[in-house]
Amino acid sequence: MAKKKSGGIAFRCSSCGYSQPKWLGRCPSCGEWNTFEEQFVEAAAAPGFAPAVGAVRSVDEAHPIPLEQVEAQSTARITTGISEFDRVLGGGAVQRSAVLIGGEPGIGKSTLLLQAAAATGQHVLYVSGEESAGQIRGRADRLNVPLKNIELLCTNSVENIEKVLNAVHPLVVIIDSVQTLFSPQAGSIPGTINQLKYCANELVQWVKERDAVLFLTAHVTKEGVIAGPKVLEHMVDTVISFERNEDDVRFLRALKNRFGSVDELGIFRMDEKGLAAVQDPAALFIIQRQGELPAGSATVPIFEGSRVFMVEIQALTVPAKGAMTRVFSDKVDSARVSRVAAVLEKRIGLRFSDQDIYINVAGGIRLREPAIDLALALALYSARTDIPAQKTQAFIGELSLAGEIRPVRRLKPLIKTAQGLGFSKLYVPAASGDTEDGEVDMRGVTRVDNLGEVIKRVFSPGT
Repeated sequence: MAKKKSGGIAFRCSSCGYSQPKWLGRCPSCGEWNTFEEQFVEAAAAPGFAPAVGAVRSVDEAHPIPLEQVEAQSTARITTGISEFDRVLGGGAVQRSAVLIGGEPGIGKSTLLLQAAAATGQHVLYVSGEESAGQIRGRADRLNVPLKNIELLCTNSVENIEKVLNAVHPLVVIIDSVQTLFSPQAGSIPGTINQLKYCANELVQWVKERDAVLFLTAHVTKEGVIAGPKVLEHMVDTVISFERNEDDVRFLRALKNRFGSVDELGIFRMDEKGLAAVQDPAALFIIQRQGELPAGSATVPIFEGSRVFMVEIQALTVPAKGAMTRVFSDKVDSARVSRVAAVLEKRIGLRFSDQDIYINVAGGIRLREPAIDLALALALYSARTDIPAQKTQAFIGELSLAGEIRPVRRLKPLIKTAQGLGFSKLYVPAASGDTEDGEVDMRGVTRVDNLGEVIKRVFSPGT
């Protein structure tokens, strides 16, 4: 009889985790190219688990209990001391929860967490696998943050981290970053799918059993999504994306939040003293001009969570340089831009099929609200005809394929914010069921039914 091998080599896809005994150029599961990595597999391990985890699962037994007998878990929160961070978290970080923060290199993830660690006033363990203790102390001195509640551990060993956690019992645990964690129980190569899943699971399970909060920073790919397996996002309670515009403004947005809303947006400015919260960002994304509004610009108030911002949409159309026209838009979905241009061409008779379209949003904020459709249409019309709108005009409404202006949610605060910032002429949907004329100052507010009516009123006021 052949002797059983003690271990072997397998190849695992770094994108989806698919494993097979031979190397392949393309993964048959997810279709990605050149993602297979060589890994050592111990024969004693239970299938699908690291050896230690397999041993535990083979002896532990679980028994069902009636749901009505289960006590509801309290959602006590630990505030970070940073208002915009707490806003995105839903009022603070919930105890026994894990938060994953992803962002491109140098955007300020470590700076944000170090400032939050100092501002919480709680016992914090800061674990760094990327920087030395001297580098972190230098950043803390530059930020001028108090350090008396922070303990620092520079290691990438999960076993070492767990020993320290059991010894010091912190209330806030910061791991910078999850991609640097390593355990021999999950293989011999750091940074693999198994390493990420095993190491993150060990730390998440530790905080789930105690009244602590875990913050994990994560690298992102060139597309801006968190690197590693998607299962990492399923293991944590909150996933936060850290983004930037071309300026020094940073945006903090929740992609997943089991204990709060995913609609809130945190806004920061980066300066020599670190990240500073922008307290009143309503007018942050509009350009203060001395003269008239240029052609191709239109302004719209939008909701981001519980706050209203005024945003300027900018459009430019030029003759296509080839047989195929293109849409260049990274802050507004390019499919939405194409749809609005098609409505203009069909309902108004303004041709866009031979034009390249460029769309920009002042301030670099990403727009998803349906209420921006009307302003986007007016910006495209203005850019194509080279006729500017007035700088005191704002446009609110969703656009249907028939050219109708559909109602939007929570119209009243949109109108109030626009009027408070000096926009004296507003165009809103006629069928706005959630707002009565007596609730807001309706002077200067024009209700419109369709796109053609708006264009006539804005660009041909005499007709």
